[in-house]
Amino acid sequence: MYPVIPISPAFGIPTYYVVLSVTICIALLWLTRRTERMGLSRTRALDLSLIIMVTGFIGGRLFHVFYEDFDYYQKEPWHILEFWNGGFVFYGGALLAALFGISFLYFKHHEDLEKYLDLFAPIISFTYAVGRLACLLAGCCYGRFCELPWALEGRHPTQIYASLWELGVLMILLGVDKMSPSERRPRRLQSPGSLFYLWMVLHGIGRFLMESFRDDFRGPSLGLSISSWISLALVGLGIYLLFGKPTHRRPTTLS
Repeated sequence: MYPVIPISPAFGIPTYYVVLSVTICIALLWLTRRTERMGLSRTRALDLSLIIMVTGFIGGRLFHVFYEDFDYYQKEPWHILEFWNGGFVFYGGALLAALFGISFLYFKHHEDLEKYLDLFAPIISFTYAVGRLACLLAGCCYGRFCELPWALEGRHPTQIYASLWELGVLMILLGVDKMSPSERRPRRLQSPGSLFYLWMVLHGIGRFLMESFRDDFRGPSLGLSISSWISLALVGLGIYLLFGKPTHRRPTTLS
C-alpha cells in the first residue's frame, strides 16, 4: 500500500486525502450539471454540499473517537485533532451530515427535500466507491485472512469489494435516473426521492455483506459490527420509504 506520497525526506501527503480531494472536485462539477438538468437551485445545492462536507468530516471523526477507540483518546485527547493520521467512520459522517442537511433544506429554506435527495444519490454513490479505493491505498478497512488468488497481503481486499459493489449500485442509479418517470418500474420509482431510497437499500446490502469480511478493530459490538447494524437499519428504512410509505395522490374530480 502507499499511504503517503513522499514530497521530501521529512514530509509527505497522505494518499487518502489526495484521492478524496480529487473526488470531491469531480463530484462538485457533476453536482452543478445535475442541478441545472433537474431545475434546482445551484446556490442551494452548493451550500448544502459545503454543509455535508464539513459535518461529514466532523461526524466521521467523532464517531471514530467516541465509539471505536475512546479509551485511547481519553488518555491522549490531543490526538483527536491529528486527523491526518486517519480515523474516520463513513456512517458517522453520513448521519451527522444527514441531520444538518435535512435541517438546512427543510426547516430553514422549506425546500422539497426529496428532489435534493435524488440530486445527491448518484454523487454519494460515486464518492463512496472512489473513497474505498482511498482506503485501499491507505491500508485501512482491511479484511480477514484470505488464501484466494486475489488476496492482498494475505487478506480479503474488502476495500475493492466495497468499491466494485458501489460501482454496480452507481450504474443502476444512473440507469434509473436516465429514464423518464413514466418509464420506471416498479411504479414506486416514479416518486420523488425514490432514487435515493433505492441507493439506501442497495448500499446497505453491499455494506452488510462487506462487513462480514472485515477484520479491523472498530469498537464493541453485539454479534455484528455497528456498521452492520446501521446497514440493516438503512435497508429496512429504504424499503419502507420506497414501498411502504403512503403516496399522496391528487383527488380526482368528476366532470
